[in-house]
Amino acid sequence: MLTRLYKYFTEGRDDLDERIGMTEKQKKLVQNTWAIIRKDEVSSGIAVMSALFTRHPEYQNEFKLFKGIPFDELSKNKRFQAHCANIIGTLSGTIDHIHDPELMEAGLLTLAERHKARGQTREQFQNLRHVLEDLYPSVFGKQYTPEVQEAWKKMFDYMFPIFYRVFNG
Repeated sequence: MLTRLYKYFTEGRDDLDERIGMTEKQKKLVQNTWAIIRKDEVSSGIAVMSALFTRHPEYQNEFKLFKGIPFDELSKNKRFQAHCANIIGTLSGTIDHIHDPELMEAGLLTLAERHKARGQTREQFQNLRHVLEDLYPSVFGKQYTPEVQEAWKKMFDYMFPIFYRVFNG
């Protein structure tokens, strides 16, 4: 009994939040690892967008501000840096609301609606998920344990269907 109480207070509760399909411990793992990314929003955003454009170079042309800029010059472009920081800032706001799923959902819906209005597709969001899943092991380094991987999988399993609803409707 004491061991369970100790674990409860030191590691985070194992109660499942059925609204998002994550335990309290998993929420904490997501927030703790996200702190690595939000520490440098510009560099982190550049890493995400560079990985996305590397895998899907045609996506760069969908951004009128970045169309025609040589890929190797993008990271030095201040408007690109600002966009990258904005991406991380927006996702940080979502993750900050992990304990309020309705607020988190509202933010995700707004994000998806803005992107749909600009012509982005469900497939592009699916491709972004794959890029993030492939990028996280190198970003999180030793902190990317199987437990962290599972927590992020559950986070994505919550987030991305919300995005997809916007594109299905």
